[in-house]
Amino acid sequence: MEEVIELAQRAVESFCERGDIIDPPANLPDRLLNDRQGVFVTLKKEGDLRGCMGTFRPTQENIAEEIITNAISAAFRDPRFPPVRSEELSDLQYEISLLSCPEPVKDTSELDPQKYGVIAQKGSARGLLLPNLEGLDTVEKQLAALHRKAGLPPGEPDVDYKKFTVQKFTAE
Repeated sequence: MEEVIELAQRAVESFCERGDIIDPPANLPDRLLNDRQGVFVTLKKEGDLRGCMGTFRPTQENIAEEIITNAISAAFRDPRFPPVRSEELSDLQYEISLLSCPEPVKDTSELDPQKYGVIAQKGSARGLLLPNLEGLDTVEKQLAALHRKAGLPPGEPDVDYKKFTVQKFTAE
């Protein structure tokens, strides 16, 4: 579904060049206009992370609007990076991840870092990692990185974990 990549790219370019938030085109597949789903948009430049933002549960009217909102956030609101500049637009690679509904994890033996993304929550601390991230090839490494991201100490007890799968789209 190359439309998801094109939609994210158009959203970022329009916002960068004119400050406009685009409307979803009417000719998108029905699923993008009628369904709701959590979406993450990852931007890379020369293979390096340039921005990543998303929602694990839908916050917009449909998937298309979720993609537009999160693409703009990844490009201009990721606190780890400065906002994307117009001279960078042609160098960006886009990756769109459509998330399944998160499911509770009873035991960490249910996890597989290649297959499942994970959400950790304890009190107000929360973190999320997408599946199949470079260098996180074991459950132990995935959970250690997740705890760091959530601001939880390593081995913190009584953490609520949820797992999810993604349908990933990248530009070839």
